Amino acid sequence: MSRAQRAALAAIALYRRLLSPLFPPACRYAPTCSEYASEAIARFGVPRGAWLALLRLLRCHPWHASGYDPVPPSISLKGPR
Repeated sequence: MSRAQRAALAAIALYRRLLSPLFPPACRYAPTCSEYASEAIARFGVPRGAWLALLRLLRCHPWHASGYDPVPPSISLKGPR
């Protein structure tokens, strides 16, 4: 695992430990967005994992379906396959 991956995962863990408890649970997806971002970054590296996490955050609104949304097994530049 690269230094960038470790730093990004540490930042997500810090968010989950310090900031996330301050907000009521409202996640529309399983796994949560922070769990999704952690898995995507660990699997694909920081640039691609962060891209997947951003696409996931952009889908998080009342007009998009909710439910189980795992990290895809592979990705392209256009997003998950």
